[in-house]
Amino acid sequence: MTKQYLVKSEIAVVDNVNVYYEYYFHEHIVEKPVILLIHGFVSSTYSFRHLIPYLAQNYSVLAIDLPGFGKSEKSNSFIYSFNNYATLIFSLITMLNIQKIIPVGHSMGGQVVLYMAKLRPELVEKVVLLSSSGYLKRAKKKYRYASYIPFAPILVKKFFMKRDYKDALSYVVYNKETVKEEDVREYAKAFEDDRFFRSLIRVLRHREGDLTAEQLKEIQHPVLLLWGKYDNVIPIHIGKRLQLDIPNTEMFIFEETGHLVPEERPQEVAGQIFQFINKDHPKS
Repeated sequence: MTKQYLVKSEIAVVDNVNVYYEYYFHEHIVEKPVILLIHGFVSSTYSFRHLIPYLAQNYSVLAIDLPGFGKSEKSNSFIYSFNNYATLIFSLITMLNIQKIIPVGHSMGGQVVLYMAKLRPELVEKVVLLSSSGYLKRAKKKYRYASYIPFAPILVKKFFMKRDYKDALSYVVYNKETVKEEDVREYAKAFEDDRFFRSLIRVLRHREGDLTAEQLKEIQHPVLLLWGKYDNVIPIHIGKRLQLDIPNTEMFIFEETGHLVPEERPQEVAGQIFQFINKDHPKS
């Protein structure tokens, strides 16, 4: 693929938090919306490494590490809620002088995208959800209270450190042979930083819960759902339920694919996104 775009990757101070982002910018297609990529839980922009080159051939692409994840700050003062994530992302978009976006959210990032569509609908043209989280309630009070126990991050760290990262990564894909050692090492890096576990605790404490069926019905943007048929993390029935609850929604299911849709099917995902963007949708 021929590279025809400028790449900017840096850490910027956004709403008093250091945020890492990658911006693949086309100077000659500024009239098009920017495709915004939001990763899932315990992930980062790394999860879009295969998808970005395909998307960036035709559109400017912005990928962000949410606070608490990847190369962004593991802040002790940031409120790790979906609404706060959405607000921070809009602040970054304003800083970059981006006028219109098509947000693409994977897993937990799908809920961040849906919150964005509700918060600033005029800035969102269309929405793409990749194996999106859905219908999860807020953590029970006893767990939120337990998150304030001083040694809570230590317990979370012990839980994660017992896991075999290769096995964990193999669980979320369909074809186990696609899991490479370099990918395991990259995903495991997050767990080498003790601040990461404090961030996870704060996500547990602050996350509001996914949008309800009633709230989803208020979303009027055209929405594309892309799902792996063999998703062990967020089963396909969640996607089908989202399709029923969000008014203007279409769904495509990838065969022989697990939860990591953007990594397992990057070229096909890009193709589905381009087809969706170029399709005329009737106003609801």
